[in-house]
Amino acid sequence: MASEPFDKRSGWIWYDGAFVPWQDAQVHVLTHGLHYGSCVFEGERAYGGEIFKLEEHTARLKRSAELLDFEIPYSEDEINAACRELLTRQKLVDAYLRPVAWRGSDMMGVSAQHNQIHLAIAAWEWPSYFDPAQRLKGIRIGMAKYRRPDPQTAPSTSKAAGLYMICTISKHAAEREGFADALMLDWRGRVAECTGANIFFVKDGVVHTPEADAFLNGITRQTVIALARRRGIEVVERAIMPEELPSFDECFITGSAAEVTPVSEIAGQHFQPGPVTKTLLEDYMSEVQPKKAEAA
Repeated sequence: MASEPFDKRSGWIWYDGAFVPWQDAQVHVLTHGLHYGSCVFEGERAYGGEIFKLEEHTARLKRSAELLDFEIPYSEDEINAACRELLTRQKLVDAYLRPVAWRGSDMMGVSAQHNQIHLAIAAWEWPSYFDPAQRLKGIRIGMAKYRRPDPQTAPSTSKAAGLYMICTISKHAAEREGFADALMLDWRGRVAECTGANIFFVKDGVVHTPEADAFLNGITRQTVIALARRRGIEVVERAIMPEELPSFDECFITGSAAEVTPVSEIAGQHFQPGPVTKTLLEDYMSEVQPKKAEAA
């Protein structure tokens, strides 16, 4: 990761309908989204100047806000256009984009029915989420202390900032133990996901992945499942218990930031990045590249 603090960078950020200088894009300390977690966001990647599955990300951003009981005051078309123009203004080709929406500072308290809803979009260069050399060998993952909550206790299908609190705690703990990430179980004790990525396993050429009923059904997750099925690789979405881990041959994680990343270990259980993982990694990287128009 770059060492330059994000608030000290230069360029432009789209903020409430206008492009403002990067360092001027600020919020007040008494912003509701900071105190009460009334904030949703997206993580998107651009490849070759095109934002991969931008429309799907924007639609999810709008849905996430609705689940947190607020409406983003911009249409999906307006948000998509802002993302594309920002990429051009920032003179970026391969980049990461972060749209974020939150309740403002008009009222301070649990109830904030009339607070203004803000939307900002930033874009910056961001290489592989994990160390490239380690990524190809497979990253090491620990076990998280905290679990993904029961969907009856939190809007688990929303990409809400507050739901990532336990992810930050878990990833920090894993990194202190020498791991790159942590595997989270759900409230039932089933395998759920990593702190910012979905997880897949391979056994006898069949891909197994937890059913997305207690965590975000990632756009990259859906893409990889479609790519596997296009290849004729069977994909089974089901409940996976942690005691099953020794039975799997391969393991990998997926996410807009993580892309497709092989896993070599989960808390002492080792995996060998194999042919299925390699195939899907290559297929995904081919899929995200802008498709050139066929010659006339």
